Amino acid sequence: MRYDLVIFDNDGVLVDSEPISNRALAAYLTELGHPTTYEDSLRDYMGSAMHRVHDLVLARSGRRLPDDFDETFHRRVFEEFRRRLRPVPGVDGVLAGLAAAGVPYCVASSGSHERIRVTLTTTGLYDHFGEERIFSAQDVGRGKPAPDLFLHAAAAMGVPPGRCAVVEDSPLGVRAAVAAGMDVYGFTALTPAGELAEATALFSAPAELPLLLGHGPRDRHGRGHDEASTAI
Repeated sequence: MRYDLVIFDNDGVLVDSEPISNRALAAYLTELGHPTTYEDSLRDYMGSAMHRVHDLVLARSGRRLPDDFDETFHRRVFEEFRRRLRPVPGVDGVLAGLAAAGVPYCVASSGSHERIRVTLTTTGLYDHFGEERIFSAQDVGRGKPAPDLFLHAAAAMGVPPGRCAVVEDSPLGVRAAVAAGMDVYGFTALTPAGELAEATALFSAPAELPLLLGHGPRDRHGRGHDEASTAI
C-alpha cells in the first residue's frame, strides 16, 4: 500500500533522544524520592506525555511532583540534548526520499512544541518539517495511547486516517495509531519486538522503511517488497 501521509513519532524515531531523556527522568525522579531506574523509565514513560509521569507517581506514592517539575526536567534534558543529541542514523535519507517521491509527512509527538523544536533543530532535521508539519500532544490535551494526536495530525494534513501510516517505537504510540485506525510500523532499535506486536510490521533500521511504506524499489514483477511480505 502506498500511503497519502506518513506520520513520524519524534523521540526515538527521528532523533536518538530516548536514552538521554529517560536517564535524566530516572535520575530526577530518584532525586525527588521516587526510586526509578533507566529501565523503569523506558517501560513506564517512553512515548508518553508528561502528565503520565505525574499521574503514575501520584498513583504509586500518593505524593504529587513539585509544581516546577516539568520546567526543571526540561531545562536539564534540553542542556543534554544540545550537547549530545544526534538524529537516528539513516532517517535523514528516509525523509529526503519521501519528499522526492511527493509523499506528505509530518511529526506527531507526545513532547511539547518546545521539545520538538529543540530536538529537530539540534539534529538538523527541522528544515524537513517546519512549523506547519509539527504536531504535539499539547494541541489535543490527551497524549498517547489515546488516538487524538494522530487523528488531529491527519485532519490538519487533510488525509483520512485509513490512508495514513504511523512510524513509532513505543507500545503507547503503537496503541494510539491502532486506535486511530492507521497502519503503524514499529521501530525495534530500542523496544523489544514483542512489545510492539500490535504493529502492522516491524523494522530494525530506517533503511527498511521505504519498502514497508510502498515507496521502495520494485522487483522484476513490479511488486514492492512490502507487497511480498508485510512482516520482518
